[in-house]
Amino acid sequence: MIETLSPLIKKFLPFAQEQMGFDKPPKLFLKGDSGNAEDPLGKTAFYDPSSKSITIYITDRHPKDVMRSLSHELVHHSQNCRGQFSDVSE
Repeated sequence: MIETLSPLIKKFLPFAQEQMGFDKPPKLFLKGDSGNAEDPLGKTAFYDPSSKSITIYITDRHPKDVMRSLSHELVHHSQNCRGQFSDVSE
């Protein structure tokens, strides 16, 4: 899965950065978790504004679904970079 995703992500991140206007790409973690994959309501991805990082769960997911999750979390990263998370409580 990583072999498939790596080139897609490397090509997509500069495009997303230009389109969304964030100044620096987030840290990105691709996480395997078979227990999460078995859960019909398991996590797909999340953004951590304090560390400016994205974690994406990849076990048993199609690459286009993983890329869709990355796109979604990059929106949150863009919002954070613009200061839109400044006054938000946990």
